[in-house]
Amino acid sequence: MDQDEEVRRVLDTIDALGADGDAEDRARRLTALLDEWPDAHARVRSMRQQAVKELHAEGMSYRKIGELLGVSFGRVRQIIDGETAGAKKRKAAEED
Repeated sequence: MDQDEEVRRVLDTIDALGADGDAEDRARRLTALLDEWPDAHARVRSMRQQAVKELHAEGMSYRKIGELLGVSFGRVRQIIDGETAGAKKRKAAEED
């Protein structure tokens, strides 16, 4: 199974939470997912950060990692440093 298929399976499972069962069941499942989402999101970010750090430690440049992930080399640096896009947006909003 390739990466894209694994990601698709996760997204399909999320879609099924909102499609299968009666409204009460769907509402409960989706609420449970949303309750867990912040922690799950943080775990995924941390796992990505570790993988990107490993790529860089193995000698891959920020630019190459960026090409692999479809992000800028500056974003790669931010990922390695643990900076989130949300934090940057919040800081910009505070400065307005």
